[in-house]
Amino acid sequence: MRAVTLGNQGLTVSAQGFGAMGMSAYYGSADETQSVATLNRAVDLGVTLIDTAEAYGPFENEKLIARALGSRRDEVTLATKFVTEFDDDGTPHGLNGSPAYVRRAAERSLRHLGTDVIDLYYLHRVDPAVPIEETVGAMSELVQAGKVRHLGLSEASARTIRRAHAVHPLTAVQSELSLFSQDLLTNGIKATLDELGIGLVAFSPIGRGFLTGAIRGVDDLERGDARRTLPRFSAENIAANLVLVDKVKDLATARGATAGQIALAWVAAQGAVPIPGTKRRSYLEENAAADAIDLTPAELRTLNEAVPAHAVTGARDTEAGLAATNR
Repeated sequence: MRAVTLGNQGLTVSAQGFGAMGMSAYYGSADETQSVATLNRAVDLGVTLIDTAEAYGPFENEKLIARALGSRRDEVTLATKFVTEFDDDGTPHGLNGSPAYVRRAAERSLRHLGTDVIDLYYLHRVDPAVPIEETVGAMSELVQAGKVRHLGLSEASARTIRRAHAVHPLTAVQSELSLFSQDLLTNGIKATLDELGIGLVAFSPIGRGFLTGAIRGVDDLERGDARRTLPRFSAENIAANLVLVDKVKDLATARGATAGQIALAWVAAQGAVPIPGTKRRSYLEENAAADAIDLTPAELRTLNEAVPAHAVTGARDTEAGLAATNR
């Protein structure tokens, strides 16, 4: 796996990271034995950026990573996130970006991850009730105390990114980016990151699995899979979007790759570090192999023409989920 510099604050990570969320939440049943094996295989393949959050479970994903990679802590860059206020028993109380909760959440994540320092600490969503300067100011104090190395935001607006960066230099911003979700390339966010020297980490880079071509209908998702609640995964929208997925598959076949690999290569070509997630080693190995694919300008043009952003049917998130983004 190639290494890249994420932002201009001195953080080097693998060109492709690993999003661990689905191992503990949202995407159906969990299998700890399989997840532990997959996480270790990721590190074997040179994947160093491991992404989690206190909300995944809650807490269970951080604990899983600690159990799986405890002896390999120095081989990875641990990234976690906070903002929903949880009691220690997991009871949620809504967004809380207050300095007091910043400190409380960080201490708990350190404990759950089994480490004395978080490499990259994100504000998971912007709390509109707390000025971003106050939240990032408290996060900055964690850096000064040696408990956090680098700071980031997730799904924030360009204006908020600028305000936060003025308080403490941001290393990364995490947002959804894929052939099916291209908003940040045109709404000023990517341009702002480039101007300020902030890295972009792309979650759901394969369209929450849609762009692999493996999801042909709602019944391909487990009953408890949260994707069933998303507009893009309604039966009608799946059918409409499969036309676009099949175009990606045709292009992938011509390149001797899979549709998922081409989707990941497209994200990397936008200057982002994708963090695909999976529970299975076979899919992990397929994803990691995308690091060797460099799409030519002609291939990128063909992809962009085959999958124009306006042609994708259905919102990427629920109304409530979208309301919490781009603040």
